[in-house]
Parts: sequence; C-alpha cells; structure tokens
Amino acid sequence: MAAAMPLALLVLLLLGRKGWCLAEPPRDSLREELVITPLPSGDVAATFQFRTRWDSELQREGVSHYRLFPKALGQLISKYSLRELHLSFTQGFWRTRYWGPPFLQAPSGAELWVWFQDTVTDVDKSWKELSNVLSGIFCASLNFIDSTNTDNETLEVNPPPTTTYQDVILGTRKIYAIYDLFDTAMINNSRNLNIQLKWKRPPENEAPPVPFLHAQRYVSGYGLQKGELSTLLYNTHPYRAFPVLLLDTVPWYLRLYVHTLTITSKGKENKPSYIHYQPAQDRLQPHLLEMLIQLPANSVTKVSIQFERALLKWTEYTPDPNHGFYVSPSVLSALVPSVVAAKPVDWEESPLFNSLFPVSDGSNYFVRLYTEPLLVNLPTPDFSMPYNVICLTCTVVAVCYGSFYNLLTRTFHIEEPRTGGLAKRLANLIRRARGVPPL
Repeated sequence: MAAAMPLALLVLLLLGRKGWCLAEPPRDSLREELVITPLPSGDVAATFQFRTRWDSELQREGVSHYRLFPKALGQLISKYSLRELHLSFTQGFWRTRYWGPPFLQAPSGAELWVWFQDTVTDVDKSWKELSNVLSGIFCASLNFIDSTNTDNETLEVNPPPTTTYQDVILGTRKIYAIYDLFDTAMINNSRNLNIQLKWKRPPENEAPPVPFLHAQRYVSGYGLQKGELSTLLYNTHPYRAFPVLLLDTVPWYLRLYVHTLTITSKGKENKPSYIHYQPAQDRLQPHLLEMLIQLPANSVTKVSIQFERALLKWTEYTPDPNHGFYVSPSVLSALVPSVVAAKPVDWEESPLFNSLFPVSDGSNYFVRLYTEPLLVNLPTPDFSMPYNVICLTCTVVAVCYGSFYNLLTRTFHIEEPRTGGLAKRLANLIRRARGVPPL
C-alpha cells in the first residue's frame, strides 16, 4: 500500500491540468513531391522537393524542441536574426531556351542570398560568421564568399512567397493516378502490379514552347588585354513588352569601361529607365551594375560593355591559372505577361506540382533567370620560369663555386726536377752508342 501511493501521485502529476486536455496539434508539417519531366534531348529531369513548414517565431520564442525542422538551421536563423535565407549548390547548366524554365532557378556553382532583420546592426560581421557556419554545416567552401564576390543590390528583387509563381507553359495536361484507372480494392488485394502503357500515335509536340523570357551571355574579343561582355535578352511574346531588372556582378580584375555600355533593341538604342553602377575596388569588392530595361515585344536586346584585363600578383593565381577565371552569371528578374488563364497556386497543398501549370496573379508572373557563367583568360606568367631560373642559377653557382673553392683550398708546391736514375743512364749510353741524342 505504501508503494502504491507514490505511483498514484506520479500518475496524478503527469495527468494534471494539461494531461486531461487534448494534445496540441503539431505546428510543423513535411511534404514530399517528385515531378518527372521528359526533355526534348531524350533525358529525363527529376525534381524532388522536401518542404518543411513550421509556424514558429524563432527570434521571439525560446525554441528548444525540434520535431521536423532541422535544428541546425533553426538555431542559425534564431542566432543571426535571419528573415530569409536561400542557399543553392548547382552543377551544370539548365538550357532554358530548349528545355523551358526549370522549377527552381539557380546559377552554376554556389549562391547565397540572405535578408537580415532590422535589428541587426553589423551586417558584414553577421554575414561573415553566417557563411563560415554554413561552410561547416554543408562541408563546402562558402567561407570564400567574402567582400570580393558579394553584392548589396539597391532594388528589392525578392517577391513575397504568396506571389512567387513560376510558369511552365506545357499545353493542356491531364493528371491521373493509379486509383483513377483501376479499382482500389483490386490494388489492395494484389501483390504485384505491373502496368504498361503504349501509344500508337506519336505525340504532336514533344518540345516545350520557347519561354517568353530567356537570356544568353558570352565574352568576345581577342588577345589578353581587352574584351567585351555581351548579354542577349530575348522577349518572345508576340505583342507585349515588359521591363527586366538586370543584375551584373563582375570581378575587380576586369576593368569595366562604363562609357562603352550600349543597349540596343531592333537596331535602335534602348535607354534604361534605371541604372546603378558601383565601381570595384581592387581586392576589396567587385563591380555592381543594375539596370531596368524595357524589352520590346518579339525582340532581342543586346547589352554590351568593354573591359580590360588586369595583372594579378603571382600569389593571387589559382592552382590552374591557364584554365581561366570564372565570372558569375547575370541575374534577370521580371514580371512576365501570361497568355494562359489559370488559377493561383495553392502553396499549402502542393507548390511544386502546381507549378506545372501556367499560373499568374492577374496577368503577370514573377521569373528569375540566370545566364551562363563565363570563363575569361587573364594574362598569365610562365610559372615554369622560376624553376628554369633556379636550375640555371644553381648550375652556374655550383660550377663557379666549385672552381673557386678548389683554387682557394688547394695548396700548390714547386718541385725541382730530379736527376735520372740508373735506368736513365743505361738508356743514354745505348742511345750514344747508336748516335741518338740522349734523353
């Protein structure tokens, strides 16, 4: 009886005021999605999305328990007072012109976008610490993202999540599930399910239509002194023009000639409605060029600017300098007009799957595109010359030093010539007898 009393008290403590109430529903949820898209090249693009949503204020609430949301990211958001964080790792390049817009736009390589809360006073310090922490979490070289390859754009190009839409115009589509084709009871009772579909008529349109906005970037020129950066902006809409925000980040070792900036559309000059240029500082920050350009309907707009290659210190070259130096791609942000009526995306249900269909908030949808990264060759010294010079110098020094050392350390003695011995005398006698001069 005495042992039962503590057990009863323990049960009453556990089933207190909160124990009798209903359990609080979890505020976090996890959704997994997979979209498989065949490409005209014969490849198949598989897009996986693992979306974790947690209705919690990490900055205000003292959160110590994590169920689905990653604890490392949660503590990171709370410590550095982050409002938004976008991190992407990409290998290769998505050809928007031939494959259509991807579900998730990202440049080649690594990209980090961060918006801090207004309470952060020293943004540069928080940025440096954040990049170092992310570098350790993802085992990547994000700690090399410093002031030399970081920008602070002046225009706000991040749309709110409720109005961010991606449009992939792929024509009319029908969605079926397995349980729509067969009875659910048959599937539940069966052990193996093998379904094969064959179409006798080939598809009419295998390739997706060309998107309304796509871009291309390249470098031109000859030699290792001067060159030109060119960006082609394509507006394939048949009758509507729309503005595009172009953001260029150019390394400091490419000296931009801003007076050579030209923008042409249909053979005529196209003056940007807004332009912001921040010059680079050697070994401190890159060039920043922002422009708001109006793209005419069914046109190609060319943006070009000339540059001069700078000479680097021999310690600033990469381990493979003859391969070249990469220039980050241009970023295009625009509200592209839509010609297909559609319903808005339901972000609560399935944001990735619904992005298959043309969606819009009115008549426009937000698009962010990235061009190709460029590979620029810089004047590179002959790194084998120091080796050749060292070998030649060591050889000359060794020969000269050996000769001088031999002369300085060897002792020379003058010896008197000795008179001949018995053998020499006998030889001279024989030579005299023959009439030959003596030795």
